[in-house]
Amino acid sequence: MTKILSKEKWRKRRRRKRYAVLTMCISLIMIFFAFTAVIGFELIRGRLNQNIPETETFSETLPGGTAIQLEYLTPNPYSRPQTSLKHVKSIVVHYTANPETSAKNNRNYFDNLAKTHLTYASSHFVIGLEGEIIQCLPLTEQSYASNDRNDDTISIECCHPDTTGKFNESTYDALVNLTAGLCMEFNLKKEDIIRHYDVSHKKCPLYFVEHEDEWEIFKEDVMKVVNSRNSTG
Repeated sequence: MTKILSKEKWRKRRRRKRYAVLTMCISLIMIFFAFTAVIGFELIRGRLNQNIPETETFSETLPGGTAIQLEYLTPNPYSRPQTSLKHVKSIVVHYTANPETSAKNNRNYFDNLAKTHLTYASSHFVIGLEGEIIQCLPLTEQSYASNDRNDDTISIECCHPDTTGKFNESTYDALVNLTAGLCMEFNLKKEDIIRHYDVSHKKCPLYFVEHEDEWEIFKEDVMKVVNSRNSTG
């Protein structure tokens, strides 16, 4: 037999249900805000402790007015695995070891590794024979360029006109300005500018390995740009 409730009892039952629903909603809101606060704190703490790069590329024009073309590689295991780059301790200079090729040629070679599977290779930047700069990877991701230093370096590949590996004036000037910009972006010093050779003893970049004096002059040129830019604000 169905029990019949009085109007007053129905009202009390409805009030209890509304109160229970309201209590549950308030609890869920409090849990949401607490969770959001914890996540936000961890993200901030992680960025402060790990020196995670804040930008994928530069927010302003490089020293010397050098422009950067953004042509990111297609995400793939062979050239852009999208592995996070949490620390930037050095800038590594490379040469392509392929005379007379362009920045676009080398960028496309990296991108095509997604199809050819020939090797694992890439670089954050490629500088061409006319001083053009192509950025292949965000500054928040690792490249396949510098062996066991991929996890804390930014890599720069440079084109060259002949087998000596010597950069022409346009490539050299762009390299100086790009390296200076990276030094300012990540608060790096002269000793943080290194060659692939300094990581693995591979003769790369060849001309700077065979001409130590020219390598020292290059680093001095970079720091002149950095100091000049810092002094002018």
